[in-house]
Amino acid sequence: MFSTKKHLLTLLVAALSSATAIAQSTSADTAFVRQNYTKLDRQLVMRDGTKLYTIIYVPKDAGATNKYPFLMERTPYSVDPYGESNYPRTGPGPGRDLSQEKYIFVYQDVRGRYMSEGDFEEMTPGHGEPNAHLKTAKPKKGKAATPVKGPVDESTDTYDTIEWLLKNIPNNNGRVGMTGISYPGFYASAALPDAHPALKAVSPQAPVTDEFMGDDARHNGAFFLLDNFSFMNYFDAPRTGPVQNYAPLFSMQTKDAYQYFLNLGPVKNANAANLYNNKAKIWNEYLEHDTYDDYWKSRNIRTHLKNIKPATLVVGGWFDAEDLFGALRTYEAIEKQSSGNQNRLVMGPWTHGAWSRDNWSEFGPLSFGQNTAKYYRDNLENQFFAFYLKDKGTFTAGEATLFNTGTNEWKSFDTWPPAAAQAQSFYFGDNGVLTKTAPATTDAFDEYVSDPKKPVPYTDGIFPRRNNQYMIEDQRFAARRPDVLVFQTEPLTEDLTLSGSVMANLFASTTGTDADFIVKIIDVLPDNTPNPSPNPKGLQMAGYQRLVRAEVMRGRFRNSFETPEAFTPGQASKVSFTLPDVLHTFQKGHRLMVQVQSSWFPLVDMNPQTFVRMKDAEAKDFQKATIRLYHDAAHPSGITVNVLK
Repeated sequence: MFSTKKHLLTLLVAALSSATAIAQSTSADTAFVRQNYTKLDRQLVMRDGTKLYTIIYVPKDAGATNKYPFLMERTPYSVDPYGESNYPRTGPGPGRDLSQEKYIFVYQDVRGRYMSEGDFEEMTPGHGEPNAHLKTAKPKKGKAATPVKGPVDESTDTYDTIEWLLKNIPNNNGRVGMTGISYPGFYASAALPDAHPALKAVSPQAPVTDEFMGDDARHNGAFFLLDNFSFMNYFDAPRTGPVQNYAPLFSMQTKDAYQYFLNLGPVKNANAANLYNNKAKIWNEYLEHDTYDDYWKSRNIRTHLKNIKPATLVVGGWFDAEDLFGALRTYEAIEKQSSGNQNRLVMGPWTHGAWSRDNWSEFGPLSFGQNTAKYYRDNLENQFFAFYLKDKGTFTAGEATLFNTGTNEWKSFDTWPPAAAQAQSFYFGDNGVLTKTAPATTDAFDEYVSDPKKPVPYTDGIFPRRNNQYMIEDQRFAARRPDVLVFQTEPLTEDLTLSGSVMANLFASTTGTDADFIVKIIDVLPDNTPNPSPNPKGLQMAGYQRLVRAEVMRGRFRNSFETPEAFTPGQASKVSFTLPDVLHTFQKGHRLMVQVQSSWFPLVDMNPQTFVRMKDAEAKDFQKATIRLYHDAAHPSGITVNVLK
């Protein structure tokens, strides 16, 4: 997981790759901040008496004729630098354009993190409408503020912060906006229910939304081992009070993450004395709560996104390995539960937070022919905040502005998914065929042996940490394995545009009592596709099996996420699940391919393939299993997509 919840390691790679540019711009940017903003460090008292460390950057030209709105980010990742004489290298806004446009920028360490008081809770559960009584209460003159009894959550902390800002920072225009990427994106979402009346515009970006169903912790119940193991080493370090820095719990030295986690063995071994050693609260919560119980349900912000009043701009990346689910499902939840809200969705060809980069015109072997990050900021983000917070300009973006990852074009839609899209099924057949014709044969199947000692890697190559390009990677390395099934169409005779979610419909059996199922949607390039020029990595694009979308389903949850159920060995069971949305055109001459496998290691922890709790599994519980995937008239395995003509 993943700092902002941008993955700290992802940020480190980005920082190293742009070190020269940063060194050249640091002094100029620091001078801009000092010359144009006054920095204030404050500790704001919440209704229960807890003090939250807050840093405020006020434009120096604020006055009677220049009243500015607030633009706030609440974060668990530190608002440093601390101290009013210490200015940041860049900023003070989340981007250079917003900094130059000028707002009163506010950054706050959330409850229980860094220099704020209190106890931290992972994705703090919400409490309905805890601010309702404040909207009609009439404060008594001459009375000092006193702590208010009752529940506190991120909505109340945001409300109390806004109240303080409006009353104590002069020359504001009475309006507040919020933004944030990843975990700060969650705090932006969490400010929406029962929002302060002054909160006018909120942009949750790659927001963590439902960690069991599809964000950082688990996907459809399957534990995302690689990211969480690295992230919680830093993020879950205990503290005894406010601190400026956290020390990691242990040292992880490896050049090959695949081999490291094979050697680690069962996930319970992560609590060895030289690793987590039972010191990590959230890590242990993740392992203990291995079904969709009240722990996860109370942290699902979607159920609280009702009757939302502020305008919202939900932003996500098609190649986001962390919170693709969160962006799509946050937009969906607001849309379904808040009639009349000014709610918009933006999805670009981005990894986690890449829209905030100075330039994002290519990714791995993909070239987009434009700076997609600049396009987003110029035409969407900057206009959104200027319009709703300053009454400046217009904001006429469509309901959904999305990048087609197959044609490199921005598209605007009145609804998402598009109302014109029609469901189309593709069925698995004999000899690896993928066809629109439902099978008519009997007793047809393919099978493979899934071996926990030799799991299918999620990426091709040796990497110490997550390879961020796995979401667009050539899948030929997997197609060659005997434990991966491959089905593909003939070369397409016309363009095929998929828009919206993809449903996997599998009929499968196992000789074990549990199994994972990973389904991958792949765009196969023609055999005459030229290689990129220049081509320093020696990429062979002819026949490139470009991953478009993939998702995992832990089979024990095929009928219920609350009540897991073992497989009966040898008995066919239906396993259906939804893959996150796509907007991708498979061009004429390409093929649509589907791959099915039962491990995705070490991105996802290895299922022992026996029906035991993962936190209790011993080495002996990890068993080989023969997985059989049926594709006959009684068991028509395949996928259902939404086709846009």
